[in-house]
Amino acid sequence: MANDLAHAAKELGIKYFLISYVDLFGSLRAKLAPAAAIGGMQKAGAGFAGFATWLDMTPADPDLFAVPDPDSLIQLPWKPEVGWLASDLVMNDELVAQAPRNVLKSTILGAESIGYQMKTGVECEFFLTTPDGQKISDGADNATKPCYDQSALMRRYEVIKEICDCMLALGWGPYQNDHEDANGQFEMNWNFDDALVTADRHVFFKYMARSIAEKHGLRATFMPKPFIDLTGSGCHMHTSLWQGDTNLFEDPNGELGVSDLCYNFIGGLIHSADALCAFTNPTVNSYKRINAPRTVSGATWAPNTVTYTGNNRTHMIRIPDAGRLELRLPDGAANPYLAPAAVLAAGLDGIQNQREPGKRLDINMYTDGHKVRGAKKLPLNLLDALRSLEKSNVLRTALGAPLIDGYLKLKHEEWNAYSRHLTQWERDNTLDI
Repeated sequence: MANDLAHAAKELGIKYFLISYVDLFGSLRAKLAPAAAIGGMQKAGAGFAGFATWLDMTPADPDLFAVPDPDSLIQLPWKPEVGWLASDLVMNDELVAQAPRNVLKSTILGAESIGYQMKTGVECEFFLTTPDGQKISDGADNATKPCYDQSALMRRYEVIKEICDCMLALGWGPYQNDHEDANGQFEMNWNFDDALVTADRHVFFKYMARSIAEKHGLRATFMPKPFIDLTGSGCHMHTSLWQGDTNLFEDPNGELGVSDLCYNFIGGLIHSADALCAFTNPTVNSYKRINAPRTVSGATWAPNTVTYTGNNRTHMIRIPDAGRLELRLPDGAANPYLAPAAVLAAGLDGIQNQREPGKRLDINMYTDGHKVRGAKKLPLNLLDALRSLEKSNVLRTALGAPLIDGYLKLKHEEWNAYSRHLTQWERDNTLDI
């Protein structure tokens, strides 16, 4: 923690600060402020034109100020003269209601008011590609089942090592790195923490991975499905609720070692799953992952139905062991702040309304899912997810009308822009009709 950023700059040798925020589309925005100016910036914030980023503002709106959170300070391990700061957005001396970090903090405060703290961990999957993003970066990485391929992992040792070394230096507690199920795909894991801490680290991790990959002449992409025949990139979210040092999801006498509270939380996720997708799977490309055909490796590792299970990776929600759940729905494009905010909102609704998750299914959903009766299907595309979000009183009440209305407006515009795009498939299949 660095309560006085000017003092921290002197102590740590920081010459510049990146005062940053994430907009509604998950894009990381920043201004670079010299250390000599950080005292004033810490009090008043760095000024931005809100209309210039995806925040549903107009050119007539007043200045937007990003007020840095000193607790979020991260000194760039690969460029230690620069400090990175997550910020809270303010306009007219009031918090911006639709700003993603503000939304998560507000949702967390709501949970704390009824005695709950959410802790999360994320599994960030990404591809290392050529700089133009057209191919995976390693031509020799061509196995049919490449998951955990030691040789392919070690051919990218310098990149993975540097990212992991940075996490070690930052005290995140990274504990494993692996080659994932797609050729050219990797995953890096670090310790779970308070939801806001994890969200800030998630934002920084994506920036760090991209920066270090670029340094090595490569590109790191978190696009959910950059290659149609390969497994997509998920961002599985491990979740638990706590009171102090007590994990409220853990119950040694409960089925699978989890409590009734956890099952009600799962019930809330199931109840709002289709609307949740608007945040956990926020792009057109996202639905090429969760509704994908078999990949080269033989499985997609992504859900397509709203179901839960024990230690079984073919369902939307998995209970891998006592005391936590794994939501396998989010993908690499998920906004690091809005996704956990929506998950917390849906889960708390489940607790408050004692929503039952229904019968646990232990079948292989990829081979026997068609036999399940009554389980909801996930949205087939972004438009379906947005329409579900429009109908969700749960998320509107918890996350606020400014966020929901602004997000829907901008995402509908994105969908319309996509719909006006003429694809080669259309030419190939309908030119002569």
